[in-house]
Amino acid sequence: MGHSREGKVGLTAASGYQIGVRRTLPWSQEQAWAFLTSREGVRLWLGEVEPPRLQAGETFASAAGISGELRVVKPFEQLRLRWKRASWPTPSTLQIRLLPAKSGTTVSFHQEQLVSAELREEMKLVWEDVLAVMIAKASDST
Repeated sequence: MGHSREGKVGLTAASGYQIGVRRTLPWSQEQAWAFLTSREGVRLWLGEVEPPRLQAGETFASAAGISGELRVVKPFEQLRLRWKRASWPTPSTLQIRLLPAKSGTTVSFHQEQLVSAELREEMKLVWEDVLAVMIAKASDST
């Protein structure tokens, strides 16, 4: 990637501020996908919203003011979407990936085109909290 170490943490010329968090869960990719796309799972990454149809071009808007559009849908592997809070001037790009791991599935949240270092830190905590909920859920179901 070749980013300068002197630059701000998480800042890239092409993608603005970005953040990535990942955790490995004791679930198959199918189990992780089923949870993420369930009403309970969707509430974690979109808020209170009727779960959108999982197809590119589908738009959504939650009661909490999160809106956007699904851009890539690869079942059991990847969701890529535009994701924006009502107060943000521009949308971010959010990617949720499910990657095979030795002991289950690694769930990765990667968000880019964030407008500030403060927002990057805030969203890092949001996605860490989502993954903590998923880990607790996976522990309950094993």
